Amino acid sequence: MLVLVGVFLRNANLAKVWHVMRTAHPGLVASGVVCLFATYALRAVRWQVMLAPLGRARFGPAFRATVIGFAASFVLPARAGEVLRPWLLARREGFDTAAVFTTIIIERLLDFVTVLVLLAAFLTFFDPGMSAMDPVMFETVKTWGTRAGYAAVVGMLVLIGAAARPTWLLRIVGVVTSWLPARPGAAILRLAGQFTAGLAVVRDPGRLAAALAWSFPLWVVIAVQTWVVSIAVGVELPPTGALLIMAMLVVGVAVPTPGAVGGFHEAYRVAATAFFGADNDHAVGAAIVLHAVGFVPTLVVGGWLMAREGLSLTHLGAEAKRAKNEETRP
Repeated sequence: MLVLVGVFLRNANLAKVWHVMRTAHPGLVASGVVCLFATYALRAVRWQVMLAPLGRARFGPAFRATVIGFAASFVLPARAGEVLRPWLLARREGFDTAAVFTTIIIERLLDFVTVLVLLAAFLTFFDPGMSAMDPVMFETVKTWGTRAGYAAVVGMLVLIGAAARPTWLLRIVGVVTSWLPARPGAAILRLAGQFTAGLAVVRDPGRLAAALAWSFPLWVVIAVQTWVVSIAVGVELPPTGALLIMAMLVVGVAVPTPGAVGGFHEAYRVAATAFFGADNDHAVGAAIVLHAVGFVPTLVVGGWLMAREGLSLTHLGAEAKRAKNEETRP
């Protein structure tokens, strides 16, 4: 993380960066915060759609679990929030935790597919001649975006196949685990059974299409948040340009650092300067403010929701470890 932060700040004039941040338009920054919680609401609604084959999930618990999960991922190691989200909702709504966790995997694939479709739409219809600014990087983005698209499609087809023929998946897992000692083999076989139960949404093409449909307004709102905060700190960015920056940020947050610090910031800085000609200090300031817009309100509201649920970060960290251990226990 420290290396990434050093790379991010290596050419920055910190006094100018501070001035850029201090003079950011407060109304636009506030709009970014509104967009943030709109995305959590959209995630909760999409989650309800995905969980419907397992049972009825209420919006309130789904929303609270989502916000708390993202808050936990910001401060706990190993993206613990991805485990805590299904655990919190399963505890409140009476679902099987492993089955709910499967919906998180499907959710990530839907996010990946949606971001790539929006990136493809930008490159096809909205590219304002950016290839002339940094042609090498632009071609790299196009090439890897295409490859990632193929990988996402293959991953989705594998999940659909596993959902359509769960006995085949269990048979394959059974053959593989027959070579293992009894205890871990039984645990893996049990997890495979719970995993196929969570794939119920994929077995219903209409429900899967509905979940994918909800993914597009979700990521459009994320793009709007990126755009308004960029404009707030003086980065001149066309509204559709946020689709490209958003795709770069997805790559940045994939770097496993606490709170996505460093990877998120450098991905924004590179995209803003290379593709939109932003001044480096403005790009650095915008990256810090954009990250803070997502980080600070989530921690504040997430902490408040934790207190209402009688939870703490220490408790959540222990529960995340326990949930992981339970999934490896026969």
